[in-house]
Amino acid sequence: MHIEQFDPLTDTRLLSTCHQIMEMARPTDHPSLPPQSFDGFTAWWAHGGDRQQSWLARDDSDRPVGCYLLMLPELENTTMAECGLIVAPARRRAGVGTVLIAHCAGQAKRAGRSKLTSTGATRTRVRDGSPGAAFAADIGARTGLAELIMTQDIDADLLARLARLRADAGQRCAGYELVSWLGVSPDEHIDQFARVSGAMSDAPRDAGVQPQRWDAARIRSAEELAIGHGLRLYSMAARHRGTGDFAAVTRITTDPGTPGWGIQQLTVVQPEHRGHRLGILVKIAMLELLTEHDPGTRRILTGTAESNQHMTAINAQLGYQIKDVYRSWELDLAARGDHPWSR
Repeated sequence: MHIEQFDPLTDTRLLSTCHQIMEMARPTDHPSLPPQSFDGFTAWWAHGGDRQQSWLARDDSDRPVGCYLLMLPELENTTMAECGLIVAPARRRAGVGTVLIAHCAGQAKRAGRSKLTSTGATRTRVRDGSPGAAFAADIGARTGLAELIMTQDIDADLLARLARLRADAGQRCAGYELVSWLGVSPDEHIDQFARVSGAMSDAPRDAGVQPQRWDAARIRSAEELAIGHGLRLYSMAARHRGTGDFAAVTRITTDPGTPGWGIQQLTVVQPEHRGHRLGILVKIAMLELLTEHDPGTRRILTGTAESNQHMTAINAQLGYQIKDVYRSWELDLAARGDHPWSR
């Protein structure tokens, strides 16, 4: 087997091959997730941030059999590397994954990393009961945080219930007003958006994993990247009337290449403003904003840590249903064992 590195910014042919492998594997690996458009895949593999390496494996007949994306964080978690690995469905259980993970681990060790993880995007995590979960266990990886994958249908029943749900929430939110925007964050909002996003630092995470530090520049870069690849951004905030400070924010993105779906990016409430039903208020207002500006969106996908009972309860009120459970996995590259990366 031959494993070659390629530049996803310039080699769209090999990038497309990796996208095709992922989509062929999606019914098995990610049956509850929507298709990912090539633009969305490109944003992830070519512009995902930090240092990244893209690798494609071919067999002796020059047929693609698998690929992986290695992410090397530079601002937080600098002792870790994240691996998104995909093996073509027809070539599984033949040793391809073992060779690829050993190669990926070797690259991570060369970059000075001591742990290989799958703690980032949902598509790099592993679904419970999947072949990937069995593979991770077989290679000695340690399981981590569980994430509930939930979907919500935007239908007539939900729209009929929103007014009642908003009235119930509004009784506790009298001191707040709603602010919304489309696309990149306006200059007058971005610092506040970054400040509230920083409250995600107390969200559940695996032991030893540092939260991302969000500032205006980092958010602006992510927004411009998303819009540059065709994604649409919808943002909603609750602002405290007395201070003018943002107390809660939520954001959803849609991709014209994956019609009908919206992806929940975040919902966060500042600690000092919790207990006022702001989480459900901004999510209800977001649904109203979305149905006004993108009525073709009929389903929302979100991921919530299993231990985050408060957000899970909010999602249940809005009609979200649990579809799958995903987990992060961690491989200790310094541990002694029988695997190639530990020798």
